[in-house]
Amino acid sequence: MTFGEALASFRTSAGKLRHATSVDVGIAGSEATVAVGVSRLGARAAWMGRVGADEPGALVLTRLREEGVDTGAAVTDRKAPTGLVLRDFRSRDASRSAYYRTGSAGTRLAPEDLREDLIAAAGVLHLSGSTAALSETADDAAFAAAEIAGEAGVPVSLALDHGPALWDDENARDAVLDLLERVDIVFARTDEARPLGFDTDAEAFAAELAGRGPDEIIVLQGPRGAIAEISGVRYDVPAYPVHEIDADAADEAFIAGYLADLIAGEPADRRVRTAAACRAAAMSVPGSADSLPERADLVDLPRQHRLTRTPAS
Repeated sequence: MTFGEALASFRTSAGKLRHATSVDVGIAGSEATVAVGVSRLGARAAWMGRVGADEPGALVLTRLREEGVDTGAAVTDRKAPTGLVLRDFRSRDASRSAYYRTGSAGTRLAPEDLREDLIAAAGVLHLSGSTAALSETADDAAFAAAEIAGEAGVPVSLALDHGPALWDDENARDAVLDLLERVDIVFARTDEARPLGFDTDAEAFAAELAGRGPDEIIVLQGPRGAIAEISGVRYDVPAYPVHEIDADAADEAFIAGYLADLIAGEPADRRVRTAAACRAAAMSVPGSADSLPERADLVDLPRQHRLTRTPAS
């Protein structure tokens, strides 16, 4: 089960939007993208959130359903539009995203949008800091969702997903610290450490996060791979050697791979391997949610992947 913001996405295939004669249409939003990724890997997935009563909202729901994601708990808001993200390219390797979410349905997420019965029945609940940053009511809803899951014994997964454009670092840190006390699994990026007041060294960052309570911490290091501390064991997870075409949904692909294997009952070393493979597969093709891999796509990746495992310090 994922809860959070979903947006309609419009992107050029190359160049700036002002010069485009056509765009690729899709969906975006951290939690919705993770739900698509989990579903493509063969696990059941659901998305809970708000969209507007408009064509972009219908687009979001249609695409999620086409991907096998359950949207039965989604709310259609007749008083606010669906948020949008426009993505173009300043150069072949440098993309730019512009978000239009002020007053959107996503900013109106609230605790009353939550389906407690569905959260309590989930195998895992996934949240992100970007949703908590949207508004005070969205923040309250994220906390409420985590508390409902915790009381029901459902593991809670959190992507820090800190966006400075959404809220200032001090407020973000306060919210993150509170959420960390309520989650079991944390995904973070090394570039989020300094703004949130953590040590910028990946190992120290992971240790600080572990000290806040979560049992499974994964710190993503971009092309350097990731490190994970899971139940007292440290995993060094190198990145697969692939040609990067588009990293837009790379982190969500990693999270989806990890959570899909968690739901399937796979051990920690298998979970981090699958996560790294999903990230590489998503980076190898253009697109956001549409770039997420299926299981069959992972077999074409290079076989050599030297995962190391040691006791966590």
